Amino acid sequence: MTNPTEYRQRREQLMAKIGSGTAIFRSAPAAVMHNDVEYAYRQDSDFFYLTGFNEAAAVAVLAPHHEEHKFVLFVQPKDLEKETWHGYRAGVEGAKELYGADEAFPIAELAEKLPKYLEKADRIYYHFGRDRSFDQTVLNHWQRLMATYPKRGTGPTAIEDSNIILHPMRLVKSETELALMRKAANISVAAHNRAQEFAKPGRYEYEIQAEIEHTFGLNGCTPAYPSIVASGYNSCVLHYIENNRQMQENDLLLIDAGCACGYYNADITRTFPVSGKFTAEQQIIYDLVLQAQLQAISQIYPGNPYSKIHETAVCVLVEGLMDLKLLVGDIEEIIKEEKYKPFYMHRTGHWLGLDVHDVGVYQYGENPQVLQAGQVLTVEPGIYISPYIKPVEGQPEVPEKWRGIGVRIEDDVLVTFDSHEVLTAGVPK
Repeated sequence: MTNPTEYRQRREQLMAKIGSGTAIFRSAPAAVMHNDVEYAYRQDSDFFYLTGFNEAAAVAVLAPHHEEHKFVLFVQPKDLEKETWHGYRAGVEGAKELYGADEAFPIAELAEKLPKYLEKADRIYYHFGRDRSFDQTVLNHWQRLMATYPKRGTGPTAIEDSNIILHPMRLVKSETELALMRKAANISVAAHNRAQEFAKPGRYEYEIQAEIEHTFGLNGCTPAYPSIVASGYNSCVLHYIENNRQMQENDLLLIDAGCACGYYNADITRTFPVSGKFTAEQQIIYDLVLQAQLQAISQIYPGNPYSKIHETAVCVLVEGLMDLKLLVGDIEEIIKEEKYKPFYMHRTGHWLGLDVHDVGVYQYGENPQVLQAGQVLTVEPGIYISPYIKPVEGQPEVPEKWRGIGVRIEDDVLVTFDSHEVLTAGVPK
C-alpha cells in the first residue's frame, strides 16, 4: 500500500478543484472466469488512485462542502463466513482506520446515506459508462433531488464527468508513483534479458512467455497485460497472444511484455533474431525502426508538443521505406494521405501509469498536449510487412523477400525537468 498521506493529498487536490460539488467513484466489479471462479481482483484505477482501497462492492464519496465527512467510504462489512471463503475485508472500521475515511458505512446503506452528501452540493462529479446499474443509481438520486429543488433551493443542478478533472492529475506522476514505475521497469528489463538468453530455434513461444512471467512472479509482480511472444509471421500481428508456435532458425522474435508493480505498469517491446543473427532484410528493417525510435525519443522534453513524437517517427519510417522502393511518390503526400498505413498502422506511443494505456488527453482540438515533467509515455514505432500485405492504390507490390518481417521497438520514457529518462534502457537494442 502506498503511503496513506499520498492518497489523502490526492483527495484534497481533487476536492479543491470541485469546490462545492460532490464526487462519486464506484469500485470495479468482480469478474467471473468460469462458473463460480473469479479472476484475480483488480480495482478500478481512478478508485484506487484516490483511496488505495482494493475491494469490490465499494463506493467512495468526496464532499468537500460537508462539515465533518469530506471523504466517505461505503464498503462490504466484516463477515467471518464470507471472509473464510473469499478473503479478509477491511470492513467499516477498517475503512476509517486503514484508509483514512472520515466516515464509513456498509454498502447496503448507500441508498439511505448518499443523499445527505449530495443535497447541498452544486453539482455531481461522476463518470458514466463503467457500470450501467450504478449509473442509473446516480441518475435516480440526482432526479429525486431535482424534484425537490424548488422547495429547498439547494442541490446539484448538473452532473459533470469526473475524468475531466481527475485524469490530468493522474497524468503527472509523483515521486512515489515514479518509484513504483521504475521498479516495474527494472523487473521487466530483467525478464526481457532473460528471454533473449533463453530463446533459440526449436523452443516454443510459450516457453519464452513462461520465462518472462516467471521473472515477474519471482519479484512479486504480475503481467501488466497478456504477454506477446510473436515469432516469424506472428510478429506482424499487433496483439498476437496465442504464443504457441515453435521458433525456427531464421525467425525474428517480437516480445511485447511488461509487469505491474503495485498497480503501476511497464511496457517494453524488443525484436531480435532467434538464431542470434539477422538476415539482410531483417537487419535493414530493424535498423530503420531503431532510427525512428531514437529520433522520436529525442523529441521528448518539456514544452514540446506530444504530436511531434509520432510525426518524427513517421517521417523517418516513410523516408526509409521510400529508399527501399516499398513506397513511391511525394513524401509529404504519402504522409498526409497515410499511404504508409499498410506498413505502420498505429501511433508511436501512449501514456503509461496505473493503466497500460493510461489516461490523459493527447490533443485539445487543434492544439496537441504539451509535454511536462512527470509524464511517462511509451515510444514504440514499428514496421509490419504481413505475408498478406496489400499496398494502397498506386503503391508497388511488396517483393516476397520482405514479407513476414515484423519489427517493433518500445521503451518507457519519463519527461524530466530539462529532457527525458529512458526507464527501460537496460534491454539491449
